[in-house]
Amino acid sequence: MKGKIVKLISNDYTVKTLDEEFVCKARGKFRNMGLSPIVGDEVIFDENNKYILEVLPRNNELTRPTVANVDIAVIITSLKKPDFSSNLLDKFLVICEYNKIKPVIVFTKADLLDGNEFEDIKFVINYYKKIGYEVYMNDDISKVKKIFKGNVCVFTGQSGAGKSTLLNKINPNLNLKTGEISLALNRGKHTTRHTELHELCGGLVADTPGFSALEFTGMSKEDIRDNFVEFNLYRDECQFRDCFHIQEKKCKVKEKVLDGTILKSRYDNYINFLK
Repeated sequence: MKGKIVKLISNDYTVKTLDEEFVCKARGKFRNMGLSPIVGDEVIFDENNKYILEVLPRNNELTRPTVANVDIAVIITSLKKPDFSSNLLDKFLVICEYNKIKPVIVFTKADLLDGNEFEDIKFVINYYKKIGYEVYMNDDISKVKKIFKGNVCVFTGQSGAGKSTLLNKINPNLNLKTGEISLALNRGKHTTRHTELHELCGGLVADTPGFSALEFTGMSKEDIRDNFVEFNLYRDECQFRDCFHIQEKKCKVKEKVLDGTILKSRYDNYINFLK
């Protein structure tokens, strides 16, 4: 039978099918293979003897929380207190693109901006929309709810950006305290450290709203370059096929930065990431 691992405590794997859940053990062969089943894995299991027999190939894998086959990362991005960080947002976006995770940007705390500040940031917000990202404000609750259906999601973003506040708006039954990072679900804080996927708006969300591994693990400089999505629109027009858009002559990407087509903060972050 096929199912998805939705919880792991010690060596007990809760495997969910369309109709029910089974608590299973993993076969010893996985240890010999150097493979550990993790939450989010699609698996083949023996429902009678309660053993996981096979882990199907993963689309991706994150750490902290350790979860596989993530479809969407909801990037909670504060505009004020803490101040907007384009560097952090772009880092999340590059990591998501590399791991084949769809990023959805949710901006928070726009109400703390004055008129001039909002006009300045509105240009930046519209740029991310223009290059193809799904972008919402934190009061677009009905729209945000729709992204969960049929997907495995994680939340991430700056500390204090409002992850718990947004989750409470989506489902008040979560009853999260501000600053709390563990989904209570009316059960109190977890006493055992584990990762769990919970049902939310027709989808699943990791029980820790935020992945914290923000290094470019396993990524080359080429990977960083290739996951700035708008750069790829102009690469074929550069003089050199392997152009890094830094010192090279006749670089179309640098031209687009100079004429304002590419947001300069994005380009500056790209240079910073390569360093």
